[in-house]
Amino acid sequence: MSEYDSSTVNVDEVALGSKDLVALESSQSTDMGFLHFVGQSDWVGQSLFVVLLIMSVITWYLVIFKGLSQLRLKRNARRFLDNFWNATSLSQVETELAQNNVKDSFSALAYQALHARAQQAEHADKSLAEQAGNETFIMRIMRKSIAEETAKLENGLTVLASIASTAPFVGLFGTVWGVYHALVNIGLGGDVALSNIAGPVGEALIMTGLGLAVAIPAVIAYNAFIRSNRVYLARLDAFAHDLYTFLTMGTKHGKNN
Repeated sequence: MSEYDSSTVNVDEVALGSKDLVALESSQSTDMGFLHFVGQSDWVGQSLFVVLLIMSVITWYLVIFKGLSQLRLKRNARRFLDNFWNATSLSQVETELAQNNVKDSFSALAYQALHARAQQAEHADKSLAEQAGNETFIMRIMRKSIAEETAKLENGLTVLASIASTAPFVGLFGTVWGVYHALVNIGLGGDVALSNIAGPVGEALIMTGLGLAVAIPAVIAYNAFIRSNRVYLARLDAFAHDLYTFLTMGTKHGKNN
């Protein structure tokens, strides 16, 4: 074979070798993906991964469900307040509540207060002391309604707070477990080889990132819902004062639109 032929063969061999090297590097980069580190972990690491995944699903479910629920409540409350203060009589309000049902905290409070006032009207011929007791009854019913609506608004917030406070520690435990595996591999291998520590260290970093990825949205959502509930309940309390004054004295201090 001539020198030209041998050089051609060598060039072809180098080209084939470079292609094999590229294929090997691409397969290694594929093997070093996210699922690779999770798959090579033991049952403890995989259990922690499943726990964090469940926490994330619960967090985003509560964020979406409660977010849409609060938007609907605020829209219904705004509509009810407009209809309430523009009504010509309490009978009209009672009729609208009977037709439209109770869709928000404001309408629930008004429904309970009007029902208590109707019971008070049945005993209008009693003494002043007994009538004062009836007014206290209206106030007690309204406070009970506000407490019930507050409990509904706070439903699910305890779960968000628990996830926000525990998810970083779950991820930290996974980090410690991954570092422990890296140290075990170093001890068994006898040297600090990258192949001995890459997997466990990658697992540890993934667990740290997952813990933060679960905790941060939970903290933000919890603070946002607490703020929204505080504003909503403040408006409900102001409406309760105006409604009580209007029911007992026939006047109103102002509108809560």
